[in-house]
Amino acid sequence: MVPGCLFIFEIDILRLERLISSRTLIILFVMSFGIASAQYQKRIIQLSGVTIGSDSARAIPGVHVWVPKAGRGSITNAAGFFSLPVLVGDSVVISAVGYVKQHYIVPNHFSDFLTLVIEMVEDNTFLSQVTITPFPTEEVFKQAVLALNIPMDEGRIDQRNLNAELMALMVRTTPMDANMNYRYYMEQTSGGFTERFQPRTNPFLNPFNWAKFFRDLKKNRK
Repeated sequence: MVPGCLFIFEIDILRLERLISSRTLIILFVMSFGIASAQYQKRIIQLSGVTIGSDSARAIPGVHVWVPKAGRGSITNAAGFFSLPVLVGDSVVISAVGYVKQHYIVPNHFSDFLTLVIEMVEDNTFLSQVTITPFPTEEVFKQAVLALNIPMDEGRIDQRNLNAELMALMVRTTPMDANMNYRYYMEQTSGGFTERFQPRTNPFLNPFNWAKFFRDLKKNRK
């Protein structure tokens, strides 16, 4: 009876050791998985910043701050400020029209808030000089110049261009240039400020205007 009891006892010990070893493996696997997941879990950081020009004297509004991997981003306001949540290790793209595109990798910052001052560098592209002419080739242009037949007098000025009726027509039909438009706008603006708090007079009720009109009418009859 004793040897049989010892045999059964040895079997129970083996079963117990196998059970303990299997539980130990399961616990170790769960612990390793938890440690690995904790290592791969990224922290969320509130990324804020201001975009300024290369001269550091003015803010750059309308700059796109974009995280391509996450598919989210933000645009700087009129003061050049932006703020958006990011993860540690995200690649942030800062871009704007007329400026060089920049990339920023979010570091493992000790705080949950990170503030940046981003200097935008202008992207200047110099194009080669291009001369635009109404002629397809230089040979055609030379032929057109040689075929010109301009009537010139002794003063080397075409008298037909000095026709009084033609010049009067040009004066009446030629639109105002930028300088004349500016002067007209300033005159209208100053007149509006002057007459804002004063009664507006009717020119037809001004006797001086009528006297000037009759005087000019008599001169034209003579």
